[in-house]
Amino acid sequence: MNVKTVKFFNANQVAIILNISKQTLLRYEQKGIFPQAKRNSVNNWREYTENDVRELRQIMGRESS
Repeated sequence: MNVKTVKFFNANQVAIILNISKQTLLRYEQKGIFPQAKRNSVNNWREYTENDVRELRQIMGRESS
């Protein structure tokens, strides 16, 4: 059986990857520039997948090759 694991990033990690502050990340989400992040069912923290980060980079015009 082949099980694929998904890595999740928190808001701080995504902000670092995107080279923006965590406040900017949350503000963009609040203003609808970024889509709402999924929430962890245990602690309600925002969770981002690698695909989510890729999408956010595209929205910012910082798509990596």
